[in-house]
Amino acid sequence: MKKFFGWFFAIVIVLAVLGLAAFWGIGFYLSPQDNLQKADAIVVVSGGQTQSRAAKGIELFKQGYAPKIIFSGAALDDGPSNAFAMRDLALSEGVSAKNILIDEKSQNTFENAVNSKTIIDELQAKKIILVTSPYHQRRANQTFEKELGTNYEVIGVSAYDDRWSKSQWWRRGFPLFISASELWKLMYINITGNYK
Repeated sequence: MKKFFGWFFAIVIVLAVLGLAAFWGIGFYLSPQDNLQKADAIVVVSGGQTQSRAAKGIELFKQGYAPKIIFSGAALDDGPSNAFAMRDLALSEGVSAKNILIDEKSQNTFENAVNSKTIIDELQAKKIILVTSPYHQRRANQTFEKELGTNYEVIGVSAYDDRWSKSQWWRRGFPLFISASELWKLMYINITGNYK
């Protein structure tokens, strides 16, 4: 009987450690980071901290990682689209208008991928850098890879988001909520195959 309880206790400890590791690892799972390399275009999707995402895309463009930058995102209200606002920021940072393309229709990640693909194909681009918030990176990568197909390469690069940390995502309300939401959406698309 002592031996049984010894094994039982050991198994409980191992499972608890594995559970804690998995829980802690959720943030790292949601925000994979690819090795940054030169590409044909940078795609920045709006949402979350749109300005931070745009700033990261502009930074990468200025560093010479791609000759074109695509801003994707509809308006949240009756004002200018997020894509237009990101374009204005890029212009104010010295990016030439001829190097900027915008998609003002997309209202979600799936539409970002569909509408960006049209522009990507017009550019004859095969390798893109995809910029979004860290908690959104895995789902964005997966959605773009599904929509673009195997002839394209997607390099995921996250913008800085001061509201979310991959190692402490559970400690405050917003990061906990957004992480749970992303996990649910990833589970849904992986089970159903429906990215819409």
